[in-house]
Amino acid sequence: MNITSTLESLLLISAKSLSIKKIAEFLGQNTEDISEAVKVLQEKYNQQDSGIQILENQGEIQLMTNPENAQLVKDFLKDDATGELSRPSLETLTIVTYRGPLTKLELEQIRGVNCTLILRNLLMRGLIKEEEDPARGQLVYTPTMDFLKFLGINNVNELPEYDKLHSHDLLQKLIEEQILEEKAAIIN
Repeated sequence: MNITSTLESLLLISAKSLSIKKIAEFLGQNTEDISEAVKVLQEKYNQQDSGIQILENQGEIQLMTNPENAQLVKDFLKDDATGELSRPSLETLTIVTYRGPLTKLELEQIRGVNCTLILRNLLMRGLIKEEEDPARGQLVYTPTMDFLKFLGINNVNELPEYDKLHSHDLLQKLIEEQILEEKAAIIN
């Protein structure tokens, strides 16, 4: 396993900072090797002409945009957050509404693509919320009350065909199988 490449992938898909300790445990590596991989990535990205930076603070690391581009990124996100929802955003919002609470990985299994930016956009708009699920030990996404009010309903159970779509057994089985396959691929 190429630790630097694996770490780079994990940072790319994560919407939050990651703990070096947790990454080491997840990958079955020691923290020194992960810290060394962080340094390699910082040398690669933390250049003046790079739009990406690897930040590290007290054992937490995160992939961020270059601070020199902060105003441009802020303007872009503001424009993106106030405009109409794109088709992928609507699809994601529908899946979260009908299948939630679900993890980012489960959502990506259904959609077949990385959903980090879409989730961030939906969170910024206040259409979905992110909560820690103690049973899963992961973050899960659900629709917000504001979104339900916008739809004119009091509960997701009032959505058309909610019971049928929320508990589709075949879809759940496929998601679980794909998650197991991806975890095995990451470990190997």
